[in-house]
Amino acid sequence: MELWKKLEEVEQTYREVESRMSEPDVASNPAEMQVLGKKHVELEPIIDSYLEYRRITREMEDSRQILSEETDEGLREMARDELAKLEDALPELERRIHILLLPRDRDDDKNVVIEIRGGTGGEEAALFAADLFRMYTRFAELERWKVEILDANETGIGGYKEVVFRIEATGAYSKLKYESGVHRVQRVPATEASGRVHTSAATVAVLPEAEDVDVEIRPEDLKIDTYRSGGAGGQHVNMTDSAVRITHIPTGVVVTCQDERSQIKNRAKAMQFLRTKLYDVELRRRQDVMAAERKGQVGSGDRSERIRTYNFPQNRVTDHRIGLTLHKLDQIINGDMNELIEALTMADQAEKMKNFAA
Repeated sequence: MELWKKLEEVEQTYREVESRMSEPDVASNPAEMQVLGKKHVELEPIIDSYLEYRRITREMEDSRQILSEETDEGLREMARDELAKLEDALPELERRIHILLLPRDRDDDKNVVIEIRGGTGGEEAALFAADLFRMYTRFAELERWKVEILDANETGIGGYKEVVFRIEATGAYSKLKYESGVHRVQRVPATEASGRVHTSAATVAVLPEAEDVDVEIRPEDLKIDTYRSGGAGGQHVNMTDSAVRITHIPTGVVVTCQDERSQIKNRAKAMQFLRTKLYDVELRRRQDVMAAERKGQVGSGDRSERIRTYNFPQNRVTDHRIGLTLHKLDQIINGDMNELIEALTMADQAEKMKNFAA
């Protein structure tokens, strides 16, 4: 049985990791211990489900044996009831195991950098970009994640032409990676006297934060400029040249950071952001290859695709990729995104299972 074979291989790997972690030379090597500990945590849910799977199949076999050998009708009835319960539980457990065995996205555990830009719609698009920024930061607060603004270009009435921010949390990318794309809003703008519904849009890019080992950057490939922070006022304005702009000459990628008053801090943040942008270039190349092999994926990362519509008059959010409509826009825009995220995750898992089995 193919599933049994795969599970036995996972169990063997799990036992090898446990054995290696108990060795003295590993215990004195924090780096290797961290790698093995992470692997152990990843495999543990599969092993727990495998042990449950073995228990259920063993008890099913015991019940069948009673039915084939026992003459006492009372015991046979109990065995029939038990077998029926176990047979009902098995398909869901098998589905869960198949999902756990799916290849994981190598970036799922990473922090994220999110870029939001107002698109078509002028000032209303900038206000919608601010709404999306609030939605994601509010969601992060509810999850107890750390949020840090890297760069912001504000408009005069509370919108954003663009805003870039970082979310620090293990697994942030696994939950937010489906947000990349064009988000469309339908509502009556505050400046609209006639009460007519307008449509505008904003683009969202969710980037897994690169680590030092992910991207090599040569100093000679960088052009670094400093300038005075600007904006609509408040915390993003100061009187020194503390803002930093870094250009990666080979690729033309440009990043800026002006949130800190210290040029040194802005430079450090900008370098981290540059690593993330360059890693994203490689990530999107990989996604293009995957997309060519696997059509219909939910988490394609295509930022030109219209993925979702927020209709304020009808309190409706529709995700066009999976055909999901929720009449709770007021809750979602205030950070209650879990139902949406879970539906997208399940749809992507179903697609992966289809391709995994093919």
